[in-house]
Amino acid sequence: MKEQENSRGEQLRKALSYTKKNGYDRVDRAELEVMDAYCTGYKQFLDAGKTERECVDQTIALAEAAGFRAYQRGMELKPGDKVYRANRGKAVMLAVMGRRGLDQGVNIAAAHIDSPRLDLKQNPLYEADELAFLKTHYYGGLRKYQWVTIPLELHGVVVLKSGQAVRVSVGNGEGDPLFTVDDLLPHLGAEQSRKPLGEAIPAESLNILVGSRPLADDEGSDRVKLSILELLNRKYGIVEEDFISAELSAVPAFRASDVGFDRSLIGAYGHDDRVCAYASLAAILQLNDPERTAVCMLADKEEIGSEGVTGMKSAAFDTFMEDLCQSQNVPLRACYESSFCLSADVTAAYDPNFAEVYEKRNSALVNCGMGLCKYTGARGKSGASDASAELVAYVRRVLDGAGVVWQMAELGKADQGGGGTVAVFMAERNIDTLDAGVPVLSMHAPFETVSKLDCYMTYKGMKAIYEAV
Repeated sequence: MKEQENSRGEQLRKALSYTKKNGYDRVDRAELEVMDAYCTGYKQFLDAGKTERECVDQTIALAEAAGFRAYQRGMELKPGDKVYRANRGKAVMLAVMGRRGLDQGVNIAAAHIDSPRLDLKQNPLYEADELAFLKTHYYGGLRKYQWVTIPLELHGVVVLKSGQAVRVSVGNGEGDPLFTVDDLLPHLGAEQSRKPLGEAIPAESLNILVGSRPLADDEGSDRVKLSILELLNRKYGIVEEDFISAELSAVPAFRASDVGFDRSLIGAYGHDDRVCAYASLAAILQLNDPERTAVCMLADKEEIGSEGVTGMKSAAFDTFMEDLCQSQNVPLRACYESSFCLSADVTAAYDPNFAEVYEKRNSALVNCGMGLCKYTGARGKSGASDASAELVAYVRRVLDGAGVVWQMAELGKADQGGGGTVAVFMAERNIDTLDAGVPVLSMHAPFETVSKLDCYMTYKGMKAIYEAV
């Protein structure tokens, strides 16, 4: 009798209960090989794209190799056509035209390609006690103490008064020098150690050390600074005033690397949100003749609120979509109201070392697949688009039908804080939107960590969404 009861209990447990399962228990060896190949491509993308401009350059190169053409306003479009439009070199949109008309909506994956970093100020170069430094202004929600004493690269563009753009990339090439921000030695750091973590490193002390050799045969007080300016002028043809019209960023000089004895994880700078951007891009590059038009949006400025002409709040996306709609005489609003968007951004992975800030039942676990987040925001869902139950059910159905390993996710305990994505700005356009992405350990750190399985399943999920009808 007891055996029968246990058997019935097990049957009910299997039929009615929900338990997250490790993705490695749900995929076969053949798919793991596909996963490894996908992650190799992703690591290459990360190493070559340390800024949003570099990510756009890569995206365009990969897109054109896959048959995409630069969209020209008024271009005739037919099912299967592949087009893209870059926005000021810092954001990019891609579309594969579907067999159905745009009046029936489109399937969108929207990610961002900017990441926390140290931006140079407009008058950055100075000398102090025969050391040369660059002043910085931190970009996005970073923890300042993590950015001292690590190797840094310098990337960006200097636009001369003539309008000529000069690309700068130092630290990523073979034999290139690196840069760093100094920190106080522990022997003299007693007072610093007593400060709260967020105050121990003031923003104005995040000055990048760039040189120490003085200009020969000169008696001035700025010999080291002048020597640096001479080097920059020789290599790039710039003068100090040109910093005024420059966008230069210091980023971690880490290479995307396998992490762990079993190589199951990837450590790198910029997983947030290039891991989802690459998944969205790789998926649309594989698309040839979808039922519904598929759109990939890779935006800038998410880390500072999606502001500006290249952020998700910009009308640039609406303009691109309106141009596509006009090719079919479809009102933009009619297209939006029948569309779906997967806001492809990372979520927080549960970290047992800091269990006190997570609500484990509703947190994303490493290796349990792509994380779906019904709402983001902070505390009382402030700033959340809060997807409907019907929409979540739709995504469940699509992902399960495609064999995607997925899980529900939440960004920590309700009272601990929170964060946002581009989802709210897509939802404001009357587009049904749900957040989904890769769980990340050490989010916003110079070296973040993700699971290879979660990366691959997010790509697989994006592909399923693009192909959904």
